[in-house]
Amino acid sequence: MSIQLGVGATGYAEVGGVIEDGSMNDAYISTAMLSAYLDAVDQVMEHDYATAQTAEQLFIQEHVASMNNLALAVDTLGDATSVLMTATSVAQVASEADTAPEQVALQEMLATDEYSIDNAEVATYNTAVENVETYAQQAGAFMAAANNDSLTASIDSYAAQNNIVIGNYSALTYTQSIDEFVITWDNYGNATGWNGYLTNEMKDAEDIYGAATYIMQHGSLANSDPQP
Repeated sequence: MSIQLGVGATGYAEVGGVIEDGSMNDAYISTAMLSAYLDAVDQVMEHDYATAQTAEQLFIQEHVASMNNLALAVDTLGDATSVLMTATSVAQVASEADTAPEQVALQEMLATDEYSIDNAEVATYNTAVENVETYAQQAGAFMAAANNDSLTASIDSYAAQNNIVIGNYSALTYTQSIDEFVITWDNYGNATGWNGYLTNEMKDAEDIYGAATYIMQHGSLANSDPQP
């Protein structure tokens, strides 16, 4: 489950699909553990720290940074999933053991740290799922924004009218639930929001599952036109 959502979320992040809040809720820890995790994330460029002169440049830089963070988050999710799978696979076998010697041997295994799950491991896993959702959402939003001519033109115009160098921003946030970017330029005393530009790019959990299936068959959503 987390594999499909992770693959789908990452795929949409690459091409500018904005996953909705809570779209990865199904991946949180449950009695049905996951069997594997995303093995690799498409190669990401190193962060470009040059000062952005346009809104498109700004969003591309933020997209790259979020993709780098997403790659680390996916790795962490993979590690956390592996820990849980080791324990839950033994627990499943133990529940189906039909002889006393098998049950005793498996009970002894479950008594060790390697084959047991505690609250800290569950918390680590759930945090990893949350981080994948967060960074995938941000990366997707920044790519979608960079590709949105109306949005970038509006920001470029605002910056020009207020004599602002776009790349000298102090904060950039995106809130999916209200589809709003807020850019703050402390040095200029400006903070402005732009909302409603990414409505057609929103992807829910069903979309992400579908994207995961497509990626596993074809390698990348970039090969899909239109996107699933």
